[in-house]
Amino acid sequence: MDNNFVDYVKICCRSGKGGAGSVHFHRDKLTAFGGPDGGNGGRGGNVILRGNKQLWTLIHLKYRKHIVCEPGANGSSSNKSGKEGADEYLEVPLGTIARDEETGEIECEITEDGQEVILVKGGRGGLGNANFKNSVQQNPRFAQPGEEGKSEWKILELKVLADVGLVGFPNAGKSTLLSVVSAAKPQIANYPFTTLVPNLGIVSYRDDKSFVMADIPGIIEGASEGKGLGLRFLRHIERNSSLLFLVSCDSPDIVKEYKVLLNELKKYNPELLDKKRILAISKADMLDDELEKEMTADLKKRLTGKNKVPFIFFSSATQKNIVMLKDLVWQQMNFPY
Repeated sequence: MDNNFVDYVKICCRSGKGGAGSVHFHRDKLTAFGGPDGGNGGRGGNVILRGNKQLWTLIHLKYRKHIVCEPGANGSSSNKSGKEGADEYLEVPLGTIARDEETGEIECEITEDGQEVILVKGGRGGLGNANFKNSVQQNPRFAQPGEEGKSEWKILELKVLADVGLVGFPNAGKSTLLSVVSAAKPQIANYPFTTLVPNLGIVSYRDDKSFVMADIPGIIEGASEGKGLGLRFLRHIERNSSLLFLVSCDSPDIVKEYKVLLNELKKYNPELLDKKRILAISKADMLDDELEKEMTADLKKRLTGKNKVPFIFFSSATQKNIVMLKDLVWQQMNFPY
């Protein structure tokens, strides 16, 4: 397992306490008993999430279990407000969601570079006695204390952001396709679960256009119940706008394999079936023209009604239909049928 890819962390965030307001009365060489001039306390530090497109893992937060912010400074004389406590910024990859650990409720998601969201607010600074002066109360001898900071456990979860997600059993050829259509260099070998982390590649398209493709680790039957790499990676598919199902042409039953993959997604989250889909049949260099025609006719018969899905045969080894596959993906992303 690649220890550098971390997509789930639990952290305790403690925001800063607000500074106390000041009780003070104006004094100088000309004024022995002046009016109230106690300043306000400073706000306590906030815990803030900030999107950073250079990051794609939460590993830097894995061992940082406690985030503690500075308290605000107390107010002082001459209506001087106390200094605000320094904010703690947590840089996170795009696609990160934050949940409350107790309720499981999603509180925010970070999808843009530089986007900032206050995760835990610092305590407000207390008002100094100058704020409480009025016609009845000329010399208030009290001020507000600062508001306490909050201590809350949060869960940060990363869902990879990509335009197209590759879905398939281990060994279907997802990593090979990604290495052919983009500059990504995923680990490739002829055994199951070579891919243990999502790999992202930017696919160049015609006229300087491009889209992002994610190679999601292979699904096995039962993944939605946590078998194999299971739930750990199914969540990454939720963010892809389009899904490219990869089935090898040497599969005993292409349609059956496609339906098993579809069923795992449905059990995990039925909304995934609303996404646009393409069935890509890999390793087509192993087929002669006659066999491919037979298989095409069979697929056209069986992939009808609710199972209808555009399909294409391709080969990463010989580049057969790679351009047509990109066209199909682009067409579907931008002009859904």
